[in-house]
Amino acid sequence: MSEKSRDTVDSDASAGQTAAEARAEYEAQRQATRVARQSRIADAFPDGDPGPWVGYASIAITVIFAIATGVGVIDPEEFIVPYFVITVGLFALGCVLFMLVIVAMALRSRDDVLSVAGVFFLSESAPPRTRAVLLGSLVGQIVIGLLGAALRPFTPLAVGTMVPLVGLALVGLWAVRYGYFPAHPHSGSGDL
Repeated sequence: MSEKSRDTVDSDASAGQTAAEARAEYEAQRQATRVARQSRIADAFPDGDPGPWVGYASIAITVIFAIATGVGVIDPEEFIVPYFVITVGLFALGCVLFMLVIVAMALRSRDDVLSVAGVFFLSESAPPRTRAVLLGSLVGQIVIGLLGAALRPFTPLAVGTMVPLVGLALVGLWAVRYGYFPAHPHSGSGDL
């Protein structure tokens, strides 16, 4: 046992706290943090989930992508051109949306403290339902793209692996438009 480990064990023993008590204390703090986070989100969105159109768009894109991939896997000779047009179109849409999200992030960061996790993974910035819909669609797009490429390797179905960029861009779009982020400590003071 290293000297540092002994010191830690000794300090725990001197505090008179058992491992079970330390674990219980940790779990209590974790639960209090979870309740505080849920309260912040509930206070930030008292009227429910804003911007449902972003979730609907994400679901629709995921369904279109799933249908195109399914048809492309079943008969790649016949449907490869429509598949390619749909997937490249969705990827291009994702690129454009992603650039807009980056610009919107820069503009919003003047007033609010944004985080990458908050914008692209909705960590502590969105209601649970919105988070589930948008991240669920993103995961669905990733799975569909990888599955299509795996079922028909060395074919143009590999292009489908780029489609989830549109899902990630829609998550970011919702976050910069509607997400909860704390106010920047310097906003309004004029001395940036």
